[in-house]
Amino acid sequence: MTETQKLVNACVAGIQEKKGKKIRIVNLEGIDDTITKYLVIGEGNSPSQVAALTESVREFARKQANTRPSAVDGTRNNLWVALDFIDVVVHIFVPDAREFYDIDNLWEDAEITDVPDIE
Repeated sequence: MTETQKLVNACVAGIQEKKGKKIRIVNLEGIDDTITKYLVIGEGNSPSQVAALTESVREFARKQANTRPSAVDGTRNNLWVALDFIDVVVHIFVPDAREFYDIDNLWEDAEITDVPDIE
């Protein structure tokens, strides 16, 4: 397992730990001119859950992949938070914002993996 895959798994686990839903992994490695190798997209039901998911992803990335995000944006209102780990960018949305921005479908030629929700 590569360091990037380890980080992707840690980010997914961080979202799952706090009951995040509709997790999607978008593999951009085979696509030219992208800013990252992977996107991890998930959602929480409310701004407070998005904040909890964000902190959980940070903690899991630190403990399981020994890394921290180079930048985090969106924590002021927690409707859409982006955590930039360079090779992996994590997007955590509330449902309305995710539907509105629809970043899940920007790369139609990407390999997409939907992670089943944990109840």
